[in-house]
Amino acid sequence: MSNVFSFTGTVGRDAEVRYLPSGQAVLNVAVANNIGFGDKQQTLWISVALWGKRAEGQLQNYLKKGQQVFVSGELSQREYKANDGTTKTSLELNANILDLVGKRGESTQTASQPQQYSQTRPSSAAPQSSGVDNFDTPYDDDIPF
Repeated sequence: MSNVFSFTGTVGRDAEVRYLPSGQAVLNVAVANNIGFGDKQQTLWISVALWGKRAEGQLQNYLKKGQQVFVSGELSQREYKANDGTTKTSLELNANILDLVGKRGESTQTASQPQQYSQTRPSSAAPQSSGVDNFDTPYDDDIPF
């Protein structure tokens, strides 16, 4: 597969499993992915589908609103007509990987890593030469990524 999109996001509503007339199971879940930061932060909603035997297991019981997940698979875009007659665009992902990250309602670990870094950083005044740059802050607000 050449089109692979991977991200960490938050389940927006409880997952649903349905069966096609062929008997094949599909698990559908809407996942929110925040991009950007500050005033420019946006939320992308991605419709995730997991097919076959993996959709039939107990995963549905854990994919509840607020659960953090890691998702990877093939991304596509679909246009459709909304009830008001306008054309809308939807992002859809056929998942190869759908993993739980942390506990339900817990923020992703990346948010807490800078605090862990600053707590474990040596307290000596002279920086130690470890071959890695030591920055005072882990993030710079001017960097757009």
